[in-house]
Amino acid sequence: MRDLDYEADLARYPRRPFFKEQSVWAVALYRFGRRVDRRRPGFIKWLGNRWYWLVYRVVETLTGISIPKSLEVGPGLRIYHFGNIFVHAEVKIGANCTLRQGVTIGNRQEGGPVPVLEDDVDLGAYAQVLGGVRIGRAAKIGAMSVVLCDVPAGRTALGVPARVIDKSAPFVPSPLYPGERVWVRGTSARDEESPSPLPASGQPPIPLASPLGTGERG
Repeated sequence: MRDLDYEADLARYPRRPFFKEQSVWAVALYRFGRRVDRRRPGFIKWLGNRWYWLVYRVVETLTGISIPKSLEVGPGLRIYHFGNIFVHAEVKIGANCTLRQGVTIGNRQEGGPVPVLEDDVDLGAYAQVLGGVRIGRAAKIGAMSVVLCDVPAGRTALGVPARVIDKSAPFVPSPLYPGERVWVRGTSARDEESPSPLPASGQPPIPLASPLGTGERG
């Protein structure tokens, strides 16, 4: 029985990912658990559940990735690196989302509401998304940010607590990532329109890290 969601996951990984990235172990086990849950009650489903929970504890210990089969994840999940990745069992994650090491997605208190991530959401390393928030389609969460509020579609949130970057704020080209613009406090609209990479002061911009913090272009 083909698992199209799992095939979409693998399409975002390099060839032979099981020998290169431990995160794919957790993704494969999650998809296996979902297939078991879709089976009709019987001995095969009972055996599959027992096997799933045994392997789940082993994979969770080896990789530091906890994504239980009860949560809903769309096709095309990509996890860069591994370690300290915890997702609450009731979270909903859309298609083609990207997680990185240190990410936590869960509630703010026991029994509280949990986040919903729409399609194409990208979380930077050690980002925390907590409580009943909604992260809009194609939104980006910066590395080490703590998100406690909704993030509109296509926007970027940075900081502790995270704040949504205002699209009207001036940006300058990032010297570290060509083609990517980084928000810089204190520049002017004239600087943004100028083809020169230097601000009005004539001084070169201070190198800034990518908001995603890891270097992968998910």
